[in-house]
Amino acid sequence: VQLQASGGGLVQAGDSLRLSCTASGRMYGSHVMAWFRQAPGKEREFVASMFWNGHILSYADSVRGRFTISRDNAKNTMSLQMDSLNPEDSAVYYCAGKLRSSSEYIYWGQGTLVTVSS
Repeated sequence: VQLQASGGGLVQAGDSLRLSCTASGRMYGSHVMAWFRQAPGKEREFVASMFWNGHILSYADSVRGRFTISRDNAKNTMSLQMDSLNPEDSAVYYCAGKLRSSSEYIYWGQGTLVTVSS
């Protein structure tokens, strides 16, 4: 499985942005997919996760109510709709995947940079 993230960019506080993660290879509904982010000088943190079949698992408290993770079946793509962005959301965003039974994410996209100006 290979993942490719895209959609990052420079936006202003309060704007919206939509990230995409395209998966190639054999995907199963039981795969767990997630978005993580890493800001400069900080550790990577979890953002949101879902099963590949579209069932949403969880959101980080910092993004709940503002971000929406979803699946586009036709495009074999997972998305992260980010609304009401603030400068604290600035980071490199990564999509990741793992088998349901695995404790660690083993598939990683290359990351896409999101910068939110105040």
